[in-house]
Amino acid sequence: MNSLNKTFLPTKNYKNRNWYLIDCNGQTLGRLATIIAGLLKGKYKSQYHPSIDTGDYIILVNADSIILNEKSKHYLVYNPGRPGHSLKIRNVVDCLPKLTI
Repeated sequence: MNSLNKTFLPTKNYKNRNWYLIDCNGQTLGRLATIIAGLLKGKYKSQYHPSIDTGDYIILVNADSIILNEKSKHYLVYNPGRPGHSLKIRNVVDCLPKLTI
């Protein structure tokens, strides 16, 4: 059988992972999050398969200087099914952790 007709499916112990060092200085939160999510899933690799973890390792530098839109809202849902009580609307700045390591 020709090797071009075979589909490569990585195994669970597939060790082709890369390390990425990302500088967050001056980056917006949403655009940075989409890039990081794709790298963690491994969607930028040619051997991507949704059921197997082929993602990379990521280190974020200057995470405290990410640009946030302070006017945007963050919608939280607690206890879905209780009408009128489940949706909480807060500012994005209030939902951030107070201490960043």
